[in-house]
This record gives sequence, C-alpha cells and structure tokens, in this order.
Amino acid sequence: MGALRTESVERAMSILNAFTSQRPRLTLAELAKETGLHKSTILRLTTSMALYGFINRESDGRYAIGASIWRLGLIFGQDFESGQDIRPVLRELVRATGETASFYVKAGDERVCLYRENSPNLVRFHMEEGMRLRLRTGASGQVLRFFSGDPSGNPSTLNENGTAVSVGAHNPNIASIATPVFSAGGELKGALAVSGLITRFDEEARNRAIPLLEAGAARLKQVITS
Repeated sequence: MGALRTESVERAMSILNAFTSQRPRLTLAELAKETGLHKSTILRLTTSMALYGFINRESDGRYAIGASIWRLGLIFGQDFESGQDIRPVLRELVRATGETASFYVKAGDERVCLYRENSPNLVRFHMEEGMRLRLRTGASGQVLRFFSGDPSGNPSTLNENGTAVSVGAHNPNIASIATPVFSAGGELKGALAVSGLITRFDEEARNRAIPLLEAGAARLKQVITS
C-alpha cells in the first residue's frame, strides 16, 4: 500500500486539513506548526495549489482555502440534500438529551460528520461538520459498517433496531450511541448519533436517549425519499 502513496500529495492534503472553521486563515508560520512542513515546502506547494483554486494568499500574507474546495464540497453534498430535514431532528435530540447530536455518512473507509448540533454545555464533545473519522471506531462507525454490507460489520454490537453503543472507542472520554437512517425506499442514508462525556452521558443517560434517537431516525425515514 505504501508504494501507492505520493508524498507531495499527502503534504498538500495536510495543508488543507490545517484549516478549521475556528481558524479559516493561517500565516505561513502557523501552517508550518500545524503540518510539520518546512516553510519552503509550504511555499512551493501552495503556489501550485493556488493555480487550481485550492489555496488563496491574501493581501496580509495569510492563507485561506480557495473556491475550488467549495465547488468540490457542493459536488459531494449533491447526494445528501436532506439537511433541511435532518437539522431539526438534531436540534430536538440536543434539547432532549443535553448532548451533541450528529449525522454521519460513509465515505470510503471513513465516516464524515455531515451535520452537527453541539451540546449547550460548556464542557462537551465538539466536532466540526466535514470532519473525517475512522470507520472502524465509534457507534456511528459500527452502524455504517454493518448496514453498508462491510464484512467487518458485527451484528452482535447492535440492538434489535440496529442501534450501537460505543464507550471510549474513539476518545477515552466520550460515549456515543448511533442508529441507522434509511430513506423511505429502504436505502441507507447515514447514521444518527448522540455523543457526550462519559461522566455525564453514562449508561443510564444513554438508555434514556436510545428511544429518542430511534424515534428521530423513524421520523427521517418518513421524509427522506431518496
């Protein structure tokens, strides 16, 4: 597998991954710190990336992601045009549980947080929309693996409604529950999840939240047609 990797491409991807919604603009020094790359390497790569619209260098010298990222995001999102239906369910789950609610989709060997509503608690599990995680960890990963036909999907980790529980798998401080979301036609659309600190989202809290989560998935099945 290593022979198929291209170091310069991976370095360019590490530059793009350095940007977040909290830090949409970064200096050269900040990019070097985030990526571990030499400044000369970053300058060379970003010059090429700018030609294709993936990076912008602004008048103050800071860098920002370019319009090509937005264009690709729109292409990816064409298959998931249900945000107007999913977000109200996420908000309702946050109100009912006090924890963070998310909607994940499978993307190759990863899961992507497509929609997110964060807990109002100051101490919480926070993740940005668009973040990628390993498919083999977390409750949502269990759900997506099994219902997408992944051979590593284990039915013994799911309840009778297909809901999974994960405690400390991705993050030792976080517990999560997730359940599959299907379209009205029976197509797997993603995984609905609730996550929180283990100290607060304990077994009793998770058991209270599971029926709410499954009810939310059932509501979505009625409105998502494709």
